[in-house]
Amino acid sequence: MTQEKSIKAFNGYLMLFLFLLFLIGSIVGFLTTGSPIWAITLFIALLILPGLILVNPNESRVLLLFGDYKGTVKQNGLFWVNPFYTKKKISLRARNFDSERLKVNDKLGNPVMISTILVWRVMDTFKASFDVDNFENFVVVQTDAAVRKLASLYPYDNFADEGLDEDITLRSSMNEVSEALEKELEERLNIAGIEVLEARIGYLAYANEIASAMLKRQQATAIVAARHKIVEGAVSMVEMALDELSRKKVVELDGESRAAMVSNLMVVLCGDRDATPVVNAGTLNH
Repeated sequence: MTQEKSIKAFNGYLMLFLFLLFLIGSIVGFLTTGSPIWAITLFIALLILPGLILVNPNESRVLLLFGDYKGTVKQNGLFWVNPFYTKKKISLRARNFDSERLKVNDKLGNPVMISTILVWRVMDTFKASFDVDNFENFVVVQTDAAVRKLASLYPYDNFADEGLDEDITLRSSMNEVSEALEKELEERLNIAGIEVLEARIGYLAYANEIASAMLKRQQATAIVAARHKIVEGAVSMVEMALDELSRKKVVELDGESRAAMVSNLMVVLCGDRDATPVVNAGTLNH
């Protein structure tokens, strides 16, 4: 037997009625007649009782007879099975697992702190019971291993100065990373009969020893990108100003005057502080 087998157990309410009938009958019979034969009916009653099992919603009972797997009861209600069966309860409910924050290296070798939130449940009670030693501990260990592997496959973020052009990063591609994590966990947990309902990155940050340096790096990257946009816009505005002055013949500018005007406009438009104008009271060139 290498896979789960569902069995339908006997009606437990009928056996409970028979148990009460034999128990009361044996007690009353022994008290009225004193015959030891009523001990047999009492023994039968006591033999019926261990076979009663109660299966709650989203629970199951794995049944073994002297080490031999007989099947799994997944129906809800009161049932009766062979009293010599060993009955192991396994929950089929969805469970949450919030992993510890692990320090791992991303694709670039930068240490990051990462954790995951996993939603899982048991689908195959045979695999969960007999293919692994402890399926709950198996989930914990394999989740940590999957997170470590996933973090090493992607960079934390893109940085232009390293020539890195990754479409998927841990920080900006949460959906893609979560899908990859789910696939990795499904492959690892399938051996234990575990179904992965959802897997998401719960926490992601640089490790403390480089967090400050990486924050400065991100800020510098943002400043460079902003300056790049400012310069593009300033060049466009200067070009438009010169074209409009020439087209409307507001003023005739020679090469030196145009260069001075371009320099002044670029300083005004690209400066990080408000410009302080200087009024020229002389001629245009003095």
